[in-house]
Amino acid sequence: MQLPRDVLVGHGVIESIGRVCKDLKLEGNALIVTGKTTKTVAGKKVRDLLLDSGKNAEIVLTSSPSVEEVERVREIAQEKASAFLLGVGSGRSIDIAKLAATRLQLPFISVPTAASHDGIASSRASVLDNGRKASAEANAPLAVIADTEIISAAPFRLLAAGCGDIVSNYTAVLDWELANRLRNEYFGEYAAALSRMAARVILESASSIKPELESSARLVVKALVSNGVAMSIAGSSRPASGSEHMFSHALDRLAPNPALHGEQCGVGTIMMMYLHGGDWQEIRTALKAIGAPTSAKELGIEDRYILEALLEAHKIRPERYTILGSGLTLSAAEKVAKLTKVIE
Repeated sequence: MQLPRDVLVGHGVIESIGRVCKDLKLEGNALIVTGKTTKTVAGKKVRDLLLDSGKNAEIVLTSSPSVEEVERVREIAQEKASAFLLGVGSGRSIDIAKLAATRLQLPFISVPTAASHDGIASSRASVLDNGRKASAEANAPLAVIADTEIISAAPFRLLAAGCGDIVSNYTAVLDWELANRLRNEYFGEYAAALSRMAARVILESASSIKPELESSARLVVKALVSNGVAMSIAGSSRPASGSEHMFSHALDRLAPNPALHGEQCGVGTIMMMYLHGGDWQEIRTALKAIGAPTSAKELGIEDRYILEALLEAHKIRPERYTILGSGLTLSAAEKVAKLTKVIE
C-alpha cells in the first residue's frame, strides 16, 4: 500500500515546497517536469523556491504524454544525476514525471496546477502507447502540494472535469461489487467506502462548486486525493475506474476530437448508473449544476461515436468485469443513450 507522506492543500502552499523537501529528507538535484504553459503558471516558481532553499533544480518541458516522452525524461534525469522528480502541471506532466521516477526508483512530488483528474495522488499514470491511451502502474507521489490559489485560477472546465472523474466512483464501485458477486473477485470494503464518500461530497456540494472559488478547488482536490488513497488501499484502480472509464477510453479511440477524460467519465457514469438500475438522474442533475457536460452535444462529440463507444467499451479491459458484461446490443446502446438524454 503506497500513500503520499505529505499532502498540502490550501492558499499559497507552494511556498512550502522547500520545507517539504527538507521534511522528506530529499537531497541532491531536482528535475522539474512541466509543460510550456504550466512552466509560466508554476514551474518557474517551483524552481526558484527550490534554488532559494539551497537545491539545484532544472526544468524539462514535456510534449505528448507518451511512453517515448517518459523514456526521454528518464534519460534526462539520469544524465543530470537527478535525486528526485517533480511533476508540475494539470495531468500530463504529473503522469510523465510519475512514470519516469518509478522506472528510476526515485522519489516523486506532485504539484498540480489544476484539479482535472485523480492522477495527482494515485499510483496510476495515463500515457499513450502506440497512439492509444493506456493506464500504467506507478509509484504514488511521496508528497502532493496543491496550491488552491493556482488551481482556482485554472480554466473552470478542468475543475468540472475533475468532478466528473470523482462522481464516476459510484458506478466503479457498483461494477466492483458486481465482479465480486459474479466472479468472486476481491472487494475491499474500506477502499469502496472511501471512494463513495468522495463522490457523495461532490454530489452534495454540486451547487456550491463555482469558478474562481478557492473553496471549490480545495473541495475537489481533497476528493481527488481520497480517490488516489482508495486505489492505493485496494491495490488497483477498481474503486475509481469501471465501465464508465472503459466507455471514456473507447471514446478516446473512436472520436476524432475526444473531450477531457473527466468529462467523458461523467457522461459515462450517467449511462452506466442507468444500466445498474440506480439514480442516474441525480448524477446528471449534479453534473449540470457544476457545469460539466451531460450529453454528446455538450462534449462536442457526434452521437454516433457515443453509440460506437458503448458497443466497444467492454473490449477495453476484457479482464475487468463490469455491468457491460460481454457487450451491449445496438438497440440496448441506443436505448440507454436516449433515455439518459446523452444523445437526441
